[in-house]
Amino acid sequence: MASREIYFCVLLAFAGILVSCDPVEQGELHVIHKRQAPAERPSCQTGAAVPETRVDTTTRLQAIRTLFPGVPGGAIHAYIVPSVDAHQSEYPSYYDLRRGYISGFEGSAGTAVILTNSAALWTDGRYHLEADENLDCNWTFMKQGLPGVPSISDWLVDQLKTTPGARVGASPFLMNARTWKSYSEKFAKSGIAMVEVANDLVDQIWTSGRPAQPNTPINELPMEYAGKSWDSKIGDVRGKMNAKGAAAYIVTSLDETAWLFNLRASDIAYNPFFISYAIVERNRVRLYILNHATKLTQEPTDAATTRKLYEHLNTGMGGSCASSTGSCVEVLAYTSNGIVAAVADIASNSSNKVWVSLLCNQAIYSAIPEAQRIHGKSAIALMKSKKNIVERAGMQASHIRDAVALINFLERLEREVKAGQPWTEVKAAVELKKERFKQELNRGLSFPTIAGSGSNGAIIHYRPTNVTDKQITTSDMFLLDSGGQYLDGTTDVTRTLHFGQPSDYEKECYTRVLMGHIDLALLKWPKGLYGREIDAIARAPLWEAGLRYLHGTGHGIGAFLSVHEGPGRISLSHNVNPSDEALEEHMYFSDEPGYYEDGQFGIRLETIVTIELAQTAHPFPNSVFLGFKPVTLVPYEPNLINFDMLGPKQIKWLNDYHKRVEQEVGPKLSGAALQWVKARTLSISNQSTSSATTYAPTALLMMGAAVLSVMSLR
Repeated sequence: MASREIYFCVLLAFAGILVSCDPVEQGELHVIHKRQAPAERPSCQTGAAVPETRVDTTTRLQAIRTLFPGVPGGAIHAYIVPSVDAHQSEYPSYYDLRRGYISGFEGSAGTAVILTNSAALWTDGRYHLEADENLDCNWTFMKQGLPGVPSISDWLVDQLKTTPGARVGASPFLMNARTWKSYSEKFAKSGIAMVEVANDLVDQIWTSGRPAQPNTPINELPMEYAGKSWDSKIGDVRGKMNAKGAAAYIVTSLDETAWLFNLRASDIAYNPFFISYAIVERNRVRLYILNHATKLTQEPTDAATTRKLYEHLNTGMGGSCASSTGSCVEVLAYTSNGIVAAVADIASNSSNKVWVSLLCNQAIYSAIPEAQRIHGKSAIALMKSKKNIVERAGMQASHIRDAVALINFLERLEREVKAGQPWTEVKAAVELKKERFKQELNRGLSFPTIAGSGSNGAIIHYRPTNVTDKQITTSDMFLLDSGGQYLDGTTDVTRTLHFGQPSDYEKECYTRVLMGHIDLALLKWPKGLYGREIDAIARAPLWEAGLRYLHGTGHGIGAFLSVHEGPGRISLSHNVNPSDEALEEHMYFSDEPGYYEDGQFGIRLETIVTIELAQTAHPFPNSVFLGFKPVTLVPYEPNLINFDMLGPKQIKWLNDYHKRVEQEVGPKLSGAALQWVKARTLSISNQSTSSATTYAPTALLMMGAAVLSVMSLR
C-alpha cells in the first residue's frame, strides 16, 4: 500500500471508521477465491451443478489456437482479446463483442487471454458473480481488483517464461496505445515481443451466427436539444488545437463524434451513436461513416427533424465540400485502413503536429511519427461533460418525465405484488420499458434494465433472462436499476425496495447505504478536487460497520449520449486514470453507493446529481466551493429505513428531497401513483433520531481527501 493510502487510512481511523489499513485494494466484503484455475472453481468440480448461463467455448478456443502458427511475422504464443471496439467503446455493438464470443462472458468490462494450452479472463467486481457462472471450465477466472490477482502482463510473463522467443499478439485497432505501450515495455524486459495482428483472430473464426455490422440511419439533433451548433463546437476544438500547436485533431470516440456534429443514430444498443471517425484540421473537417453515400441523402427517421444529413452538415449530396459555402463537413467512407492512411498523410508533412486522445487505438497512434504526435487528454471530453444551458434544462425535464414513468410502474408493481399477483424480473423489465416509451421525447432505454430479486440483486450488473428469472415477492429485497434515452437527456436511476417485512439487518444495510448516499449529496468542497477525493464520503457509514462495495460511487452521464460518460468519475475502486478531470460546475454524475451479499440480496441507491456553485457560511480568499443538486426525483423506500440511524442533517436532506419530488413530479401524476408518492414523501420528524448512530464527521473525511490530493494522486 502506498504511503498516501496508509495516511488516508490513519485519518479514517482517527475519525472512528473501522477500515482495514492492510495493503488491500478497496473491494468486496469476503476476499476469497480471488484467482481460480479451472480445477479450483467450485462449479468445475466433479458432480457440481453446471450453471444454466454457462457457455461452452471449447470449439472456439480450439479454432483460434489453430491460427497462432500462421500469424504474419511468426507464430504467436498468446492472444489478448479486449472487450472494446476500435473506438474503445465501453459498450460496443453486438458485431464487436469479440471477447464475449470467445469467452462466453458478455459483461461490459473484461479481457480474455488465450494461450496454446490455457485461457484466463479478468473482470472487475461488478461482474465477479456473473462471470463465474458464464465462464466454462476452460477458463481461469481472475477477479480483478482483489489482492493476489496478477495483472495480465505479470501473468503472461510468468506463463511464457520458459518459451524462447515468445510472442503475444493483439489487434492494434482493439487496444488503446497506452495499454499497448505498457504491455510492450513489460514484456520486453522478459524477452517477450508484443506483435500487431492486423487481421483479428476472433474475426477470422467468428463466421457463423455473428450479428451484422451496424448500419443505422443518422439523424440531426436539433438546436432546441443540442444548445450549440456543430460549427461552433468545431471552433472550440480548433481553439484548443491552436493552443497546443496541433495541425489536426483525430476524433476516435463515438460519443465525441455524436456530440461534436449534433448527430444521433442507433449503431450501439442503448447508445445513440454511429460508427465513425472524424478529423478536424485548421481549414478542413472530415467525417468517416459507414454507407456514407446512402446516409447523406436518406430521409430522417426521427420526427424531431426534417433535414437530411448532407443538409445538416452543409456538404454536397455526395459528401464533398467543393460547392459549399461557409462551414462544411466532408463526409467519406469509413474503413479502418482509410482512417489510418488519412492520418499518415497529414503526418507526412513533418511540420504537422497531430493530436490524438489517450483512448486512441494503437493502429492510428502508430501512424504518427513520435516527434509529431501529441498524445494527451481529449479535446472534446471535458467540453461535452459540462452541459450548456439548453442541455441542463433538458436533463432536468427528461428526469422529471422519467420519474413519472418509474413511479407509475412502482405503484402498480407494489400494489399487485402485495395482492399476490405474479410478477417476475423479466416482466418488471418489460412493463417498465412500456412506461418509459409512453413519455414524450423518449428514444428508448439507456441500458438493459437491472431487475434483481433477492439473491439476483447481489449480482451487481445482473440482467434478467428467461433462464435466471425470479419471482418478485413480499419476502425479498428487489433492486431496480434502469434508465431512458430522451431527445433532451439521458437518465439512470436505482431504487431498492421491499414489499414485506425486511429484517433488522436488511434495514441497517439499506440505511447505511442511504446515509452515504445523502452524505455525498450534502458535500461542499473547494473547486479543484477530483471525484476520487470525495468517494470515501459515501462509503464511510458502511465502513463503520465493516461493510464494503466493489464498484465506483459515481459515473458521469451524457445528454442523450452515453449513460457512462467521462472524463470525471467518483471512484476509489479504479486506478488513477490520466484522462480524469477535476469536478466542475455543470457536470452530471451518479451518486450510487451500494451493498451486496452473495446469495442473499443487493442494495443500491442511485440518483443523478449536477454540480453547481455552493453557498458557504464564510468566504475564503480566492476559493470557489462546489456542491451537488439532485436531478433524479424518485422517492426512497421508507419500509427499509431505520430512521433512528439518521442524523438531523440527513433527515433534513431527505425531507427537502421528498418535498421536491412532491412539488416537481407530483403535478404530473394522478390517482394511485400520486397517492403512492404522497405516502413516501411525508415529512420525517427529527425526534426519532435521538439514538442516531454516530460516525466520522465530514471534516475528517475531507482531510483524507486533501491528503490524497497533496500526495500526488493526480
